[in-house]
Amino acid sequence: MPVTLFIANKAYSSWSMRPWLLMASMGIPFEEVVIPMARPDSKKKMLKHSPVGKMPALKDGDVIVYESISVIEYIAEKYPQKNIWPKNKAARALARSLSAEMHAGFQALRQHCPTVFRRPVKARELTPEAALDVARLESAFANTRKAYGRGGPFLFGKFTAVDAMFAPIVTRLHIYDIKVSKTTRAYMDAIMALPAYQAWIKDAAKEKWAIEKFDVI
Repeated sequence: MPVTLFIANKAYSSWSMRPWLLMASMGIPFEEVVIPMARPDSKKKMLKHSPVGKMPALKDGDVIVYESISVIEYIAEKYPQKNIWPKNKAARALARSLSAEMHAGFQALRQHCPTVFRRPVKARELTPEAALDVARLESAFANTRKAYGRGGPFLFGKFTAVDAMFAPIVTRLHIYDIKVSKTTRAYMDAIMALPAYQAWIKDAAKEKWAIEKFDVI
């Protein structure tokens, strides 16, 4: 029986995208339930599936898992044959560290350039703090690709959980037309070429739910 993944709007929910993209790209079966954000009953509905009242959340029988990174770890344990994390011990440690950094960091860039998956590409001048976040991203991407990127276009060659964690911020770099290096652009293009990524973007464009403060950004 497939697990159920509860997500928020595909147009806006970067956190929901991460486990969705991972499972869709890895061929892991799941049922999808969308609970839109910013509606009068959103919190009530989300609390039925997550104690923090936020999406995503995963239901596997009697097990409930919430927070993107925890959902990803649960899926990695449930499907060890999928190699959701790199096999090499040192590579796996770095991948987990980068994922944790993404989960907790880059606040200036997140606030200055909110995720709106259906936003037309339009340049935005960065604040000094957001520019520092971009510099850190570019350094992390370049160093990881140099050390472990042989064998494919992703951070550790083949697509793994850490790429799913960075996919929403890749979107930010793209939709706000942020100037990046060739290495970063090549990595962005690899993420955005994933069939699962393209499917998410198409679904986001078709959603009828709207949050005006985001759509006018």
